[in-house]
Amino acid sequence: MEPDLSSLVESVRSRIGSEPIALAIVLGSGLGSLVEQLDNPISFPYSDFPCFPSLRVAGHQGQMIVGQLDGIRVMVFQGRYHVYQGLTARQAALPAQVAKALGIQKLLLTNAVGGINPCYQAGDFIYVADHLNFLGDNPLRGETVNPFIDLCQLYRQQFYPSLVEFAVAKGIRLHRGVLAAMAGPSYETPAEIRALALLGGDAVTMSTIPEAILAHYLGLDVVALSFISNAAAGQSSTALDHQDVLAAGAAGAKAFSLLVRHLAALWTAAAS
Repeated sequence: MEPDLSSLVESVRSRIGSEPIALAIVLGSGLGSLVEQLDNPISFPYSDFPCFPSLRVAGHQGQMIVGQLDGIRVMVFQGRYHVYQGLTARQAALPAQVAKALGIQKLLLTNAVGGINPCYQAGDFIYVADHLNFLGDNPLRGETVNPFIDLCQLYRQQFYPSLVEFAVAKGIRLHRGVLAAMAGPSYETPAEIRALALLGGDAVTMSTIPEAILAHYLGLDVVALSFISNAAAGQSSTALDHQDVLAAGAAGAKAFSLLVRHLAALWTAAAS
């Protein structure tokens, strides 16, 4: 059953008015501090709306915030859902449905990932070019209206050259690569990481891909930006720990904010 978003849309519009929201942003683990950059923020706790599952993960606050980011009106999802919480891929992709219901046409997906590519280092960023879906689910499973969509152009690529030029000027390491998704919640084994590397994966996540697929299906433009919080399993002698992921996200908050703000400016300017 599809969630009823009518009360959410009515509640949001009653508080923010009819002015359109230019961009929706889903924040990954440890990256929630971007909301501190918003001017005139208006928050909407997930718990106020029955369409949002009650499940929570450390590093995900569980609220929508509408505000201005350098003069651009955005909606930030501070907290996301994952299939490892017992949800379907469709349920985990709820932010894409909310964005669509509110008339938002652009969706920026962000996450903290494990680096697979040996050229990548913790603290680097990835502009996602493509993905490998090993979640064991797809948000279009059971969809009866034209579910056989082409994903060749899922992630918009035209902003990468300008964004990487900006990143170099700011001393930020930004790559373009392939994101692989595994179901979790346990971290991957070294053998699984070696297999993903052979298949072309540059980094690994437990999120993002359900939202990307559903957003594309709903007609939204999608960009995904990943922060490499750690080396993937077997790539380092350090044991993997979620608290370290959160700490790494906090350490990379300034660079993350710079990239997101510049990307938002590029994206909205391209549409004007």
